[in-house]
Amino acid sequence: MQIFLDAFGNIPDPRASNARHDLGELLVIAFVSVLCGSSSCAEMAEFGRAKENVFRDFLKLKHAIPSHDTFSDVFAMIDPKALDAAFGKVLAEVAALLQDGDVIAIDGKALRGARGKSESAKTRMMVSAYASRLRLTLATVPADRGAELEAAIEALGLIALKGKVVTGDALHCNRRTVAAINAQGGDWCLALKGNQESLLSDARGCFSEPPEGHPEAITDEMNHGRREIRKAVVVSAKSLAEHHEFPGLKGFGRIEATREVDGKVTSETRFFALSWLPTPEVLLATVRAHWAIENALHWQLDVSFREDDARNRKDNGPANIAVLRRRALDVVRRDTSKTSLSLKLKRAGWDEAFLRKLLTNISTA
Repeated sequence: MQIFLDAFGNIPDPRASNARHDLGELLVIAFVSVLCGSSSCAEMAEFGRAKENVFRDFLKLKHAIPSHDTFSDVFAMIDPKALDAAFGKVLAEVAALLQDGDVIAIDGKALRGARGKSESAKTRMMVSAYASRLRLTLATVPADRGAELEAAIEALGLIALKGKVVTGDALHCNRRTVAAINAQGGDWCLALKGNQESLLSDARGCFSEPPEGHPEAITDEMNHGRREIRKAVVVSAKSLAEHHEFPGLKGFGRIEATREVDGKVTSETRFFALSWLPTPEVLLATVRAHWAIENALHWQLDVSFREDDARNRKDNGPANIAVLRRRALDVVRRDTSKTSLSLKLKRAGWDEAFLRKLLTNISTA
């Protein structure tokens, strides 16, 4: 537990110097409560009181458990970027297990319940950089609607990208993002759509005739009654990088997907801008790895942590509690037992020995 207290000690405390509760201790209580299923400041305070005897084993709690108002006020004030950086230090040993070629997916998720009536035109969101193989959030940055691109570039700037592959949707297929990735020695595989109309047109042109000498990779999978066939091809586009002023462009990838569900067949063709020329097999694996940020992060945040239902709305509160949810997911995923994630969260609240195990065994992948 000391590793958490040490990391939280680096977070600037915006409160008055005579604040009653130690900031690090308050954050430990809040984080553990989220790890055990709490979703609001009221639940944090109630959980703290219920488990006060457990917390006293490693916290001083000079003034007992903070009230829900204290939790709310603190989360409204502290910097969510500083909070996330503190967790980055806690999980540094896991992040150090990143390997060359690993996929780092970048994407934003709206905090739908964080919007008040006076903010109808503004949707708060969290933009995360996610290590797909490790199932670990490497950095997360809050943003309002329209600022996802800037937040993504900021998040990528917090990560060592050399030798890694950054993936993202079409929003991130732009000169600013690729320049930021290039500057750190990373590669990129970015979805190519209408926001880069000229580049997309040239990509289609490269595939307009069967590309002789370019091998294909084909996968044919059947899952839950759905058959899906994917065919991937990669072609060189190095000569187009200067023409489009798109730094680092080396190739285009195309994936044709055909799905059959209950006898109904649909097809989709997707194009990707690439900073290197992977094999078609690697392209398929890279694109598949990108979807971990949707399936393993965003979906779990809604299903296991009920993030879309969260109603924290005060100032920095929504972003800070969103950080706690993401980092709780990181910590519980270090447990390799076969139990479902939602059951592990419940067990953490029921079984103090299991909770202690989660909080101490955080250096494994």
